[in-house]
Amino acid sequence: MPKQQGVVVCAIAGALIGAGLCAWMPRASAQSCDDRYPSSCRGFGYPQAPQPIGPQIIAPYGAQEPEPITPAMPRALARPADPAIMGSSAGLYAGIGGEPFPIPAVDLSRIGPQFLRRTVAYPTSEPAGTIVIDPASHFLYLVQDGGQAIRYGVGVGREGFGWSGIANVREKREWPDWYPPKEMIARQPELRRQLAELQSGIGLPGGQGNPLGARALYLWQGNKDTLYRIHGTLEPWTIGTSVSSGCIRMINQDVIDLYQRTSLNAKVVVLGPRL
Repeated sequence: MPKQQGVVVCAIAGALIGAGLCAWMPRASAQSCDDRYPSSCRGFGYPQAPQPIGPQIIAPYGAQEPEPITPAMPRALARPADPAIMGSSAGLYAGIGGEPFPIPAVDLSRIGPQFLRRTVAYPTSEPAGTIVIDPASHFLYLVQDGGQAIRYGVGVGREGFGWSGIANVREKREWPDWYPPKEMIARQPELRRQLAELQSGIGLPGGQGNPLGARALYLWQGNKDTLYRIHGTLEPWTIGTSVSSGCIRMINQDVIDLYQRTSLNAKVVVLGPRL
């Protein structure tokens, strides 16, 4: 009998038990699961349990490093963007004039539409003016009155560099300088070629090539600088991903909007991992 690939058919006959057939098919193992093809993975297609979004108990922060300068590669969207959504958001992300450095329009085709700025329902006990960051969902909420918030998409710290905590906005700066810590320079010695002696030490002056972008909000806990910032980015296509060294990056148009709406000493709540 000819062999069929992956299927073995056997016939067993006997005087007492008659005839029977059995068929064997190979089963997928854990090794056959390829995250490039999610349909090959166990559990694909089953809905995930909803996760709550809102203020919660926060773990103490741990010292991390500010934003790296290493550029990320642009990414393509997994599915075509909705022209209606992109059209309604085009005005929010147009080029901005009147700045010391040009701010070009954003290519929205490289950013998931869910990460574009919008007003959403957001019931919370936090007062208006509070910033709530949900790293797991890559959203930043600026709480408004009436159970609403302005929601922005953000890029957050990659594994090992994420953080959570409660802080306040101690400083706000336009086109901020960037001062990488000595540990980062030691780990990435190529940074030295791009740094210069500035008023506060060795760093990179503000401008188009600065990874902090057009604006930065500096987060403090009491009298201690957390070293974390909410800032713009040179890489808007990374919004909605976890690629930074712990800081919260935003599209330049969004961080300018947040900067204008946020007062000094505003409360910032960064949610911890979901259990």
